[in-house]
Amino acid sequence: MELPARVKLVEVGPRDGLQNEPQIVPTRVKVGLIERLGDAGLSAIEVGAFVSPQWVPQMADSGEVLRAVLASPRRRPGVSFPVLTPNLRGFDAAVEAGAREVAIFAAASESFSQKNINCSVNESLKRFAAVVDSASALEIPVRGYVSCVIACPYEGRIAPQKVAAVAQRLFEMGCHEISLGDTIGVGTPVRVQQMIEACAAVVPLDRLAGHYHDTFGMAIANVYASLEVGMAVFDSSIGGLGGCPYALGASGNVATEDVLFLLQGLGIDSGMDMTALLIASDYIAQHLGRQPAAKAARALLAKPGSDE
Repeated sequence: MELPARVKLVEVGPRDGLQNEPQIVPTRVKVGLIERLGDAGLSAIEVGAFVSPQWVPQMADSGEVLRAVLASPRRRPGVSFPVLTPNLRGFDAAVEAGAREVAIFAAASESFSQKNINCSVNESLKRFAAVVDSASALEIPVRGYVSCVIACPYEGRIAPQKVAAVAQRLFEMGCHEISLGDTIGVGTPVRVQQMIEACAAVVPLDRLAGHYHDTFGMAIANVYASLEVGMAVFDSSIGGLGGCPYALGASGNVATEDVLFLLQGLGIDSGMDMTALLIASDYIAQHLGRQPAAKAARALLAKPGSDE
């Protein structure tokens, strides 16, 4: 199959990337990061999660962040700011803060679902149906996430058909796009392609997105493998930020800078500017006090004569 001519990146750094940081990142820094990501040409930036602050304290200010971003004079037209809303309470709070796109998250693994949201996969989908119905009534699009699409930290390998079944349920429920997450980053190109092909048999390929963590350094290879089968939407995280609290050793998401470098090398349009993206990468790296995990950022930001 011919590679897509254009690819859309969904930036998840401000939410999925920052949510596991041990130090609380100030609201102003999160807003500054999102503004800089918008400057770089990203058209979808996930800005927060309306979840219990007891479980995810980093996301306690998601309402403030969303309001500030929506009111920012730097806000660019056509940019969406989706937020995670796992239940009706979170959905209502998100709408009150001005959300116009939300996301829900299920898992292809029963064990992971129990550990992550304390219910079975089937129970989680029933809960999410109420969120989708409420969103539909307000004409708010809903994105669906599926975790553990390759393997689970508790169950091991997950069959592609199990992933496809959950993706199909979310799509039929009304989710406009389904993000397929290799949560613990154990995917390899062949397994990723097999998983995508199983899902594309029940959900249109143009409604599927790839979400790959880089635990074993395979994320960028998995993006390329996904491009080979026609996938054209990917989640990525500035600086490679991220991880998973329920998957020990799982490193961050594939870095936005690395994916952009790949796309540029392949001549695939993304509407993004690397120079502006590096400004965003350097901004959050300076605040966190460490170098970005993104290899492209490290190389392009390195000063002559430095060890980086």
